[in-house]
Amino acid sequence: MKKARPNILIFMTDQEQAQVAMPGHPCRTPHLDRLAAEGVQFTQAYPPMAHCCPARASFMTGLYPSQHGIYNNNMNDQAIRRSLNPGVETFSEKLKESGYDLFYSGKWHVSATENPKDRGWKELQVSAGVGTYMGISRDRFQADHEKYLAESKVERGRGELLRPGWGNKQLYGTTEKAYQELKDYQVVRSGIEQLDQLKDSQEPWCVYIGVNGPHDPFIIPEPYASMYDPKDIPLPPNYHDDLKDKPGVYRKMRNVFDQLSEDEVKESIAHYWGYCTMMDDMFGEVLQALERNGQKEDTLVVFLSDHGEHAGAHGLYCKGISMFDEGYRVPLVVSWPGNNPNPGCQVDEFVTLMDIAPTLLEAAGAPVLNKCAGRSLLPFLSNTQPDDWRDSQYAQCNGVEVYYTSRMVRTNDYKFVYHATDINELYDLNVDPHELHNVIDQPNMQDVVKQMYGKMWKHAYESEDTIFNQYVTVATAEYGPGLFGN
Repeated sequence: MKKARPNILIFMTDQEQAQVAMPGHPCRTPHLDRLAAEGVQFTQAYPPMAHCCPARASFMTGLYPSQHGIYNNNMNDQAIRRSLNPGVETFSEKLKESGYDLFYSGKWHVSATENPKDRGWKELQVSAGVGTYMGISRDRFQADHEKYLAESKVERGRGELLRPGWGNKQLYGTTEKAYQELKDYQVVRSGIEQLDQLKDSQEPWCVYIGVNGPHDPFIIPEPYASMYDPKDIPLPPNYHDDLKDKPGVYRKMRNVFDQLSEDEVKESIAHYWGYCTMMDDMFGEVLQALERNGQKEDTLVVFLSDHGEHAGAHGLYCKGISMFDEGYRVPLVVSWPGNNPNPGCQVDEFVTLMDIAPTLLEAAGAPVLNKCAGRSLLPFLSNTQPDDWRDSQYAQCNGVEVYYTSRMVRTNDYKFVYHATDINELYDLNVDPHELHNVIDQPNMQDVVKQMYGKMWKHAYESEDTIFNQYVTVATAEYGPGLFGN
């Protein structure tokens, strides 16, 4: 008999760009494709910040960083805040309150002072939790002086980035570890073992499985490392962007990756795609467990990532300060058997990670969060168009491990990025979908600039943003918030 309330399965990858999951993309994700054929694929899903901690905190709380209080990596000495703001709730607490059993396997990275168990989860295994330190002390550089000195004198290896005095970085490569020996596989196996134990449970449950892949470095085992032939991979269409019409910090980041030859860039993309396919195979094992245990029809499944990966776009890798779509847009697929009257449909409206919390709570019949900036996606699952849905996305960047202030507004036609300390960006996405040409200074775009400022200030007000300081040396926006009141 079908349960009155669904079980919930969440599978979250780390640093997976939406592009690899789109129909027709050469990266193969057959298990995610199958889920999309049975459910709904959201093609315009974004985090409010392309960085692990703030993005995951927004996913858990349904709030912007300015509301939940996590602005950057909270597990090193440059953390702006280490804990969620007082009074902030997570969807897991509400699910537990309504009678759900919750199980957590994998990456946390939400708070440096709490673990999943503090928010209602039973912990299977947890990484990036309390006690984790993701940084390096100044004394370490002195202690390892000879090591860094030696590294600075070696020739660069294939796929390696030389970083004198910082430690060289291998961006991609092949590991001798077997698939079953990987940490991510252990995380997935813990989740599957819990699903097996829940096979006959009469109470609703929520299982979270959070892998670390395909986060850099792209070092993966065979057969995935050679699954895609670099010769068949074109360079990203915006790879040759010289970034001269963009903020200087972008060029400074690209300088690190310009060491790579074009052949190495193709090899890196081949490894990234292989990594994404490997994560998809792990996801497939989870789906197989659901079916094997007869749980599929009772389970709402969510597949998503916390943020994207540039993977050579604009000559960049990883994520963070730059607000290009490759680093921001993420895959999001939701399937709820029996509640998708139009399985296989795509939704092109703008959705955000903050929408997941209210979606799960509504599906579960659980109490709502006391405060939430997201909206339930259930109408889309039932093939109806919600009234007054958002027509733009808003992102808040307060820096990563380097403090920096920028804000992004994206509509279907334009992307506007406000930089407090550098030139702004405006892209006409109808003619420039790859964000190559910054038209912020073109005279015929000045009305658009003002309109996008208006949207930015409206989002800023609604999200309780912190960028309203009017002091003359920091209020660098050409159009201030006072022009856009009701």
